[in-house]
Amino acid sequence: MTMLRDPSVKYSAFPQVPLATREWPSRVTTKAPIWLSTDLRDGNQSLIDPMDAEKKTRFFDLLVKAGFKEIEVGFPASGATDFDYIQGLVRSGRIPDDVTPQVLTQSRADLIRTSFDSLEGAKTAIVHVYNAVAPAWRKIVFGMDKADIKAIAIEGAKQLRDNAARLPGTDWRFQYSPECFSTTELDFSLECCEAVMDILHPTAENPIILNLPATVEAATPNIYADQIEYFAKNLPNRDAAIISLHTHNDRGTGVAAAELGLLAGADRVEGCLFGNGERTGNTCLVTVALNMYTQGVDPGLDFSNIDEVIATVEYCNNLPVHPRHPYGGELVYTAFSGSHQDAIKKGFAARERQNDERWEVPYLPIDPADLGRSYEAVIRVNSQSGKGGVAWVLEQDKGLKLPKKMQASFSHVVQALADSSSRELGAEDIWQAFERTYLATSGKRFQLVDWSETHGTGSGGTDRIFAGKLTIDGAPRSVSGRGNGLMSSVIAALAESGGPVMDIVDYSEHAIGQGSNVQAAAYVECRTADGKSLFGCGLDTDVATASVRAILSAANGA
Repeated sequence: MTMLRDPSVKYSAFPQVPLATREWPSRVTTKAPIWLSTDLRDGNQSLIDPMDAEKKTRFFDLLVKAGFKEIEVGFPASGATDFDYIQGLVRSGRIPDDVTPQVLTQSRADLIRTSFDSLEGAKTAIVHVYNAVAPAWRKIVFGMDKADIKAIAIEGAKQLRDNAARLPGTDWRFQYSPECFSTTELDFSLECCEAVMDILHPTAENPIILNLPATVEAATPNIYADQIEYFAKNLPNRDAAIISLHTHNDRGTGVAAAELGLLAGADRVEGCLFGNGERTGNTCLVTVALNMYTQGVDPGLDFSNIDEVIATVEYCNNLPVHPRHPYGGELVYTAFSGSHQDAIKKGFAARERQNDERWEVPYLPIDPADLGRSYEAVIRVNSQSGKGGVAWVLEQDKGLKLPKKMQASFSHVVQALADSSSRELGAEDIWQAFERTYLATSGKRFQLVDWSETHGTGSGGTDRIFAGKLTIDGAPRSVSGRGNGLMSSVIAALAESGGPVMDIVDYSEHAIGQGSNVQAAAYVECRTADGKSLFGCGLDTDVATASVRAILSAANGA
């Protein structure tokens, strides 16, 4: 079998929704929806090795800590494992008063009864009943017509009503899903939901949850938004229903479908952390929530320590979070490209100068610090990196702020190292290369032993006289030089001792750290008689000594 050159003979384009006017394209999200995590049910049933009670409990605690107020805790009718866990969760008192557990069941009398029994004793709880209503399921799976399918929905609603009356100690809430909503005729989905509402008599004060799943994502997100808007506009007694979304990711657009579905009038989103779920997964609740956050909307969920969230999810699911997964992946805030690194570095520099907290850093849609990430991994260096990346690493790791021209010069050293090693370079690799190039004395022609400075009188006024003890080519030497400043006198001393003849082009210095014992970093750019640029760096607790070391560093590069 091979891919068809004319796939239309096998696959049909999804039909458009008969929506005369669309309001959702012009809407803006201004508040968070109700969130429901289905990690312990939909997520769990899609794992190779389902979670045991210890992992489920750990995951449940994580969801509560993150701020979820509705959590689907399992499918109790599936067997004793889920039933016992749910009963234990209720009886342990682990469920906070402001958190509502939810369970899922097919629309069958015995399964619905078991589901209610699993939650007996809970302060409040949601029982979620579903039945598949799509044409393919009616025809292929069940061999039923629309009337038969609708009757199943009605019977499920009656069972909800009667079991709630049987166990009056819990504040029961009801949820109904016309499964495969996104591939079902819209009017038939409405018909089934209306029939369920007619049995349960929801009100605005006690609404029913109508969950409209893209059980299998079969169209573009705008089609799903059209379906949600059509449903919301045509549902009788709309104020008595919470419209909930449950999007899957078969086309890779589950997040987009959920976001557009909210614009189209939905009130609630179901999904999993980092998109776990059957096939290609459910919509990622972390992504949807943090997308809102980057638009200035409080999602009502807390991912301030996203690495802790990831560690728990990976442990419980025994599945890795992809390094490129939005917001959570190991590499999502990392730039290797030189142009990206330069823009990010300039963005952070601009933030230091601005007077407000407005976030505007190129290539970073969110401040990693808001999610508990440091800036150390924002820029990482390999053979694709440039001067900005190298300078960033030195500044973050060692506090060095290299002048721009020196950045460019040193980047060639790092580039050669990256090419020869064929791997990413860490901060220690870059620092060792910097030490070898500018700071090391062993094997270098000029090494400082000691120095002093005196003042003399020249034709143009007061001169500075540098008297130094150096090791030159391995031999101790006393040298001296006269100039109009310390650095010019050092350059004169070198020239008179057989060193290179240089002029100073640029000089800068800064403190490293804070306090009384900080080090000073001095940088110098010199030019030789033949026009070659030499760069040097000196570090010392005394700024004058640092500048002397910088001149010698440049001379050693001649």
